Amino acid sequence: MLYQVVKFAAAPVAHAMCRPHISGAANVPRTGPAILAANHLSVLDSFLLPALLPRHVTFAAKNEYFSGNPVSGWFMKLGGSLPTNRDDAHAAQAMLDAAAELLERGELFGIHPEGTRSPDGRLYRGKIGVAWLALKTGAPVLPVALRGTERVLPLGAKVPRPAKIGITIGAPMRFEGDHTKARDRRRVTDEIMAAIQKLSGQEYVPTYAASYKAAIGMS
Repeated sequence: MLYQVVKFAAAPVAHAMCRPHISGAANVPRTGPAILAANHLSVLDSFLLPALLPRHVTFAAKNEYFSGNPVSGWFMKLGGSLPTNRDDAHAAQAMLDAAAELLERGELFGIHPEGTRSPDGRLYRGKIGVAWLALKTGAPVLPVALRGTERVLPLGAKVPRPAKIGITIGAPMRFEGDHTKARDRRRVTDEIMAAIQKLSGQEYVPTYAASYKAAIGMS
């Protein structure tokens, strides 16, 4: 109920501020589970997709999004996002287990495989949690390309600003393999990232965004 109230209030604001162009929305199933795997350009990405899509989407979001920027933290809490501690393997697995339960109940789950925002607009190597979920639950993966969301809330900004954004949702992808095998998880993750890159047109960087940020001293 709270989610629907927040969505009812937030959707018109998101439309007015972002003037979104959404293509491929018909690829989102009307019922049943699916994983929305999106690139990550802004702290607001995990809010904008749920606000602009008709079905309830639960997103994974790092703990800092709940405690850092008060605007994004408020939306994350009201939107029911799943917090995750990227530096704690047990906490990350607990988040994936909770996501698997959502999918097994026939719900939609959103995740940013890069694990953190792109520092420069390029697409970085995906982490294997998305593949673990897809192989564990059998849920289809919808690759999602976001464009322009970094202009709505630029890095370091506290208040969102108007900016036109684009959202492209690709056709469902289904995978075979063993979720307990690292080789299968890596293969599936790379296929998902390739699909996102094809939709977004971003330059692909075969390293983790977090590693690149650490190397240049960026948080």
